[in-house]
Amino acid sequence: MRSVGVSLVIVAAICWGFSGGIANILMNNGWDPIVISLYRGAIGFVCFFTWFLLRFKQNWASSPHIYIWSSLAGVGVAGNFIFYFFTIQASSVAVASTLMYTAPVFVQVISFLLRIERPTWFKGACIFGVLIGIVMLTGAYNTKSLSVGFLGVASGLAAGLSYALFIFGFKNASSIAKPQTTLTIAFFTFCLILLFMADMDKVTSAMTSNDIGLFLLLGILGAGISFIFYVIGIQWTAPTTASMVAMVEPVTASLFGFLLIGDHLTLIQLLGIAIILVTVIVLSVKPSSSSIKSKDKRKKKAV
Repeated sequence: MRSVGVSLVIVAAICWGFSGGIANILMNNGWDPIVISLYRGAIGFVCFFTWFLLRFKQNWASSPHIYIWSSLAGVGVAGNFIFYFFTIQASSVAVASTLMYTAPVFVQVISFLLRIERPTWFKGACIFGVLIGIVMLTGAYNTKSLSVGFLGVASGLAAGLSYALFIFGFKNASSIAKPQTTLTIAFFTFCLILLFMADMDKVTSAMTSNDIGLFLLLGILGAGISFIFYVIGIQWTAPTTASMVAMVEPVTASLFGFLLIGDHLTLIQLLGIAIILVTVIVLSVKPSSSSIKSKDKRKKKAV
């Protein structure tokens, strides 16, 4: 079952990578990132709600904590989609997907600030490594010829921070409810947020446009199928393995951008991507101090 779980996570990551390329095509066709985000999330909500209804009695939950954590996850995914697409518009698919995967670094920094974990030289080095990678990726080392503007970097990092918020809310909600319940509530919250932000004239015009097929494909691949595959896959996969396998997304996004859209990356940018991905993988694989302490306590009790 482990191989099946890993395969499902890989498929989900590939779908997410392709969704960035599809969004880039839609933005090149003149569509607003918020409208694109709304369609992606709304189609995903339809998929999750259908999944929820298949076993309504088993999936129904009444605890207020589920709605709080799931809604928080919805806020996170709304920010992630919006900032991710804005970053693609400001830079490229490869840069956007890589900056989004700085999420584990934000988790570590927040853990330090809230004193959930103690800072260590290893974690500090990992955070420094990601910063070096970002500088190389965005061209910040040469202020006269930045490859990515300040707004592009800011929105990319905001996508990563939003992704971390989604993970935080989703994990807490899933501990007391089934994934399909959590995803349904989260994406319902997402839809409410985006409906207030989107230009409804543009939303309705997209339904009758020639790009409606791309909108549907984006929603099915980028939210519906991918999230379902991912939440099923991680049930049979270790969290560290899942985090490493999910790194297929920026690689897929980079290849999509290079082969189909015409995005070009310099050698320094490729090295920056490599540094960020390797550092995040190492940070994800390294067990936290809290988990090590809990294991030590269990061993002592067993003795």
